[in-house]
Amino acid sequence: MFWGSRDRPAAEPLGKKGVMEEQKPLRFKKRETEVYVGNLPPDISEEEIRYLLKDFNPLRVHRVQSGYRCFAFVDLGSAHRVALAIQELNGKPFHSRKLYVNSSRRSPKRPPDGAQRPQELQVSQRPSGRGFAEIAAYLQLTPKAPGDPRETARPRTPLFAVPMEMRGSFLVPLLRECFRDLGWLATVCHTGGDVGLLVTSIVPRTPFFWAMHVTETLHQNMQALFSTLAEAEEQQPYLQDAAVQRGARCLAEYHLGTYGRAWNRCWVVDRVDSWAVVLFVDFGQSATVPVQCLRSLDSDDFWTIPPLAQPFMLRKGILSSYQRTHHILKGRITGALNLEPQILKFEELR
Repeated sequence: MFWGSRDRPAAEPLGKKGVMEEQKPLRFKKRETEVYVGNLPPDISEEEIRYLLKDFNPLRVHRVQSGYRCFAFVDLGSAHRVALAIQELNGKPFHSRKLYVNSSRRSPKRPPDGAQRPQELQVSQRPSGRGFAEIAAYLQLTPKAPGDPRETARPRTPLFAVPMEMRGSFLVPLLRECFRDLGWLATVCHTGGDVGLLVTSIVPRTPFFWAMHVTETLHQNMQALFSTLAEAEEQQPYLQDAAVQRGARCLAEYHLGTYGRAWNRCWVVDRVDSWAVVLFVDFGQSATVPVQCLRSLDSDDFWTIPPLAQPFMLRKGILSSYQRTHHILKGRITGALNLEPQILKFEELR
């Protein structure tokens, strides 16, 4: 167990020669290849922390919990990756919180004694975009107490809330602002049968994920879109500061894992000071990027090809491993959610 400054005992009862000794505070070895990640949810696992920093090839994760405070030191292998992680993740909404990410060589700020629990970003049912990234709360059904002692309790069934970025109240207005004509949406929602899905983003600890339906049409759209963006990226001016507002269509760098970075279409969900929260519409992935790093992409010519990825829900189990991203799942689409028809149900073949 780790002790905070308020919880730590003032003395060791049995020190050297029987003398009471003050317990020294815990210290961690700081390295230039480590990044500090603070304001994490108390129940987060090391696997989820590793997934959070998956784009930066984390080598080791050291999770620390002190009372309600949870943070981690993650070894990324190089100071360059540390700088990229800070630029990408610092201030990013995560599980209704705002991440604090900096170099582990800089001591993280500690709340003063008597400080209240860190303020969390409020999760809104309205499509405001706050708390947008990876919002996935789930509830447990509590079985009733059996009237007969011989009666066995039913196993608890998990219920998963639909992530905010997948809800129709958020997604449909976003798509309408980006693509204007949504005639293709009806065809997407009625897809069924045996399919292959290229996973682009996973909502941790839930059955929800984003993926591309692998077809010949997808292959053609990817070639046309990526070649067009590659030719246009240097010609597109950077957005003026006043233009970076919710609803702006723009271009930002997206990290494609081992394939490196490339400029891709995105939509501004929210802005916090000099940072913008954007959704990469072709990958279903959100990111927090500096305002000055966004390029203009407001011409309708860049938005004629429908988004490459769409939301899915696994019928059984969850995609908990970060290693499943950018891999193909084979299975069958069995229908759509009743209240959220834009989310298709997927049954994976084992």
